[in-house]
Amino acid sequence: MSEYIKIKRGLNLKLIGEAAKSLLELPIAEIFAIKPKDFVGLTPKLVVKVGAIVEAGTPLFYDKNNKNIQFCSPVSGEVIEILRGEKRVILEIKILADREVKYRSFPKSNPSQLSRNEIIDQLLNSGVWPFIRQRPYGTIANPSENPKAIFISAFDTNPLAPDTDFILSGKESHFQTGINALQQLTTGKIHLNVQANTAPTPAFSQAQNVQINTISGPHPAGNVGVQIHHIDPINKGEVVWYINPQDVVIMGKLFDEGLLDATRILAVTGSQVNNPKYYKTIVGSSIKNILTEVGLKKGDNRIISGSILSGSQIPADGFLGFYDSQITVIPEGNEYEFMGWLAPGFDKFSVSRTFFSWLTPNKKHDLNTNLHGEERPFVMTGQYEKVFPMDIYPVQLLKSILIEDIDMMEKLGIYEVVEEDFALCELVCTSKIKSQEIIRHGLAMVRKEFS
Repeated sequence: MSEYIKIKRGLNLKLIGEAAKSLLELPIAEIFAIKPKDFVGLTPKLVVKVGAIVEAGTPLFYDKNNKNIQFCSPVSGEVIEILRGEKRVILEIKILADREVKYRSFPKSNPSQLSRNEIIDQLLNSGVWPFIRQRPYGTIANPSENPKAIFISAFDTNPLAPDTDFILSGKESHFQTGINALQQLTTGKIHLNVQANTAPTPAFSQAQNVQINTISGPHPAGNVGVQIHHIDPINKGEVVWYINPQDVVIMGKLFDEGLLDATRILAVTGSQVNNPKYYKTIVGSSIKNILTEVGLKKGDNRIISGSILSGSQIPADGFLGFYDSQITVIPEGNEYEFMGWLAPGFDKFSVSRTFFSWLTPNKKHDLNTNLHGEERPFVMTGQYEKVFPMDIYPVQLLKSILIEDIDMMEKLGIYEVVEEDFALCELVCTSKIKSQEIIRHGLAMVRKEFS
């Protein structure tokens, strides 16, 4: 039976720079890169060397902790560089792409007629498996486990987030095939969660073999962690898998067409973008030519792969993150503002009534990266609870991590959260606490303790 969930706590951050709903396809980027750091808990082992010729779907490396999980090239071309960091940690595997992608072929099949093991083998061999992640920990799903449910969030409430309905329009067939494959991977339900008060694209509204739930409320209503918490919470020892809608389409194409087509519709957004819009690209693409086409405003800019709240900073010639469908560009915010706190602040964003901007709640703001202060004592203010829509004590959980009390972390709900669930807490925190870093540290501790 479908459920209706109303999220009351949260915050919609209205920003300048939403992408216009027009889709542009540029020539394929010259360079692509897969970044092992995009995958939580991964220890990569290379299977290619510099100079290797690859096709889309050719393995590049695998996870030492689970050798069956392969990471494949999204394009065809030549491996031109393996960038390493401290202690020879692999940072990027760069590929000089062919002008026309050549695909490694895989069997075409109807997943509804395949066994669970046959579907898993196809997903592992093709490199599609890493698109499936799990809670707890936010890591790549373990194919040997049987999740109690699979979740797909069909909307994103992050600031300037891409419109998933727009992106999935016309992809109904591949999306359904992907759903049919996912259905074979769990004995539980597939929860497809759509936003209330909207008319979902047919890919969602007409989807079969899913339970369609309706979610209303401010951000983070679109976060899959919030949806899991309210629909099918995770207890110790339980596992839930989740996957992005675009990646369900990639999975569907694997079975329908027998190839790894890692196409990604990307929203380029932010106040420093002259012409924010959508682009058709491929996972791991260099963003250089895209930024050149949209045009950036003058100044010192912060380029983020993902959302402004939980994305990763990348350089102007950097690469799109494996799970990201958004590039955000905002001012760096490194200019000193003398006595700024004395100004009335009609143009400043504030979650309190510190500035007069609270008189215009629908005004769109042009935020930069300035923290307006430095880290201060971590005190109880009640701010976190106003924007954190889970039945979890966020401050107490963070403090239990800081003192490394694993038993207390378990009692306070560490298994239900990942970094993005605390992004708003970090935004509103007057103490400037790096909540997302703390949560990841806590998850790493728990995972190490019980692995």
